[in-house]
Amino acid sequence: MFLLALAVAYVAKSLSGTYMYSMLTQIERQFDIPTSIVGLINGSFEIECMKEIKSSMWIYVMVGNVIRGAGETPIMPLGISYIEDFAKSENSPLYIGILKIGTVIGPLIGLTLATFSANIYVDAGSVNTDDLTITPTDTRWVGAWWVGFLICAGVNILTSIPFFFFPKTLPKEGLEDNVDVTKSDREEKHRGKAKEEKRGITKDFLPFMKSLFCNSIYMLFILLSVLHLNAIVIIVTFMPKYLEQQYGKSTAEIVFLIGLYTLPPIFVGYIIGGLIMKKFKISMKKAAYIAFCLTLTEFFLFFFYFLMTCDNFPVAGLTISYDGIQQPLYVENMVLADCNTRCNCLTKTWDPVCGDNGLAYMSACLAGCEKSVGTGINTVFQNCSCIGSSENSSAILGLCKKGYDCTIMLQYFFTLALIGSLIHSLAAIPGYMVFLRSIKSEEKSLGIGLHAFCTRVFAGIPAPIYFGALVDRTCLHWGTLKCGEPGACRMYDTNNFRNIYIGVPTVLRGLSFLPAFFILILMRKRQLPGEIDSSETELAETKLTEKKSECVDVHRSPGAENVGELKTKL
Repeated sequence: MFLLALAVAYVAKSLSGTYMYSMLTQIERQFDIPTSIVGLINGSFEIECMKEIKSSMWIYVMVGNVIRGAGETPIMPLGISYIEDFAKSENSPLYIGILKIGTVIGPLIGLTLATFSANIYVDAGSVNTDDLTITPTDTRWVGAWWVGFLICAGVNILTSIPFFFFPKTLPKEGLEDNVDVTKSDREEKHRGKAKEEKRGITKDFLPFMKSLFCNSIYMLFILLSVLHLNAIVIIVTFMPKYLEQQYGKSTAEIVFLIGLYTLPPIFVGYIIGGLIMKKFKISMKKAAYIAFCLTLTEFFLFFFYFLMTCDNFPVAGLTISYDGIQQPLYVENMVLADCNTRCNCLTKTWDPVCGDNGLAYMSACLAGCEKSVGTGINTVFQNCSCIGSSENSSAILGLCKKGYDCTIMLQYFFTLALIGSLIHSLAAIPGYMVFLRSIKSEEKSLGIGLHAFCTRVFAGIPAPIYFGALVDRTCLHWGTLKCGEPGACRMYDTNNFRNIYIGVPTVLRGLSFLPAFFILILMRKRQLPGEIDSSETELAETKLTEKKSECVDVHRSPGAENVGELKTKL
């Protein structure tokens, strides 16, 4: 029952997180803020021109994310520690695999909800949507991002209720079948253990911290996790924005494809990983090698993303000249041309139109259009002097669609994402079990909590912020607020964006293999506490706890006593 309740909590937790990631682009457009501020909002989960009435309202979204982060923080460290304390060692990987499934089901629901919300205009209830001149593919489109947050809030409240009814301790799985131990003895035993752990959390906090910091494998795992999660946070947070800009698709379509291609293989990987660990009773050393080799394979596949390129949108005066010739980017004085100088156009306006010559223009004015027919998204601009010599040269609202080659590249991208997600998830359970078993039982809650703290402080908070600032540097055209200050970016240099989006995570993930390599070396020389059979755990833990030196590696086998001798004595 606890496993079920915790799995549902994982669903709610990942539902909220995934929905937030998916709606960041909509929030950016809603409040006209740069990507670095969007990164701050997202990073706040882990801890402009004020003339615009809505410009400072993004702070409320950030505060809400802070509160959500505070509420979700205990779920992983305490929940997993609870399962590890009372489950058989051979069953624990399967149970944790089941929990990981919750982190797949949640995003699946979240992405579906995000797809639905992104297709609804943000102010649909208060404006006439028939008069809109933009569509969901337009970079100014803002979906109804606030709808999903109301649903996520309700789900989180409901999933918290069952935890009020669970006991502080449970019988150790498997011990309830021992006929030589009475029920009262078991209860007394677990009460004593709970009391000892409670005393340890208070009185022995500093010794436990010292022991963890002296645990070289544990500290290397923290370093590995911080580097790896920096890369993962970047990839997950900015994937919708990256794919929108790179391949010219709408947020709703991109979010749907992300869920379709990445979540099912992750689901399969977690299940298979947990079942293999349980069925074959894989030792922690073998599990470490499995996780290392699988992650390394997926890392090499990651380099193929560099090849899945798609050119910038052809926008006259921005990425291409009015004659259709490629021009240097980031050059503002080339926005005007002979065909539109007499029109007195504003050069910072972003109201793009697509000409029938295949080129886009930042506005109908800059396209040299003299009149328009139709209303809303069906508006057609005519007599556009920059589009062609014919007086009937026309343009329609929005950027020109990218070619068929970009669609093919997007398919390649998601095919590789499917394969990579499967391999990565297969490595997740073995790798996480090695981490858990590197910590002594009485230090497990503190160890998992410290690990979560470090990854959030050094990965979850800074990664979206510093990467958002890097993304802002690739902006080709900024939106403008009514007071004249820059707002949200309307168009990015896709080549630079791609190099940063793929390059930075590649470097971070590459660096994470260095501590992983040292972990493998250290594991060859010592015995992890979790390697001892569950029937011997208490005796082994007692002996390990008694070894209190200045900085003893508590995970080495007792001096002259190997595991076989320990079993004989038991």
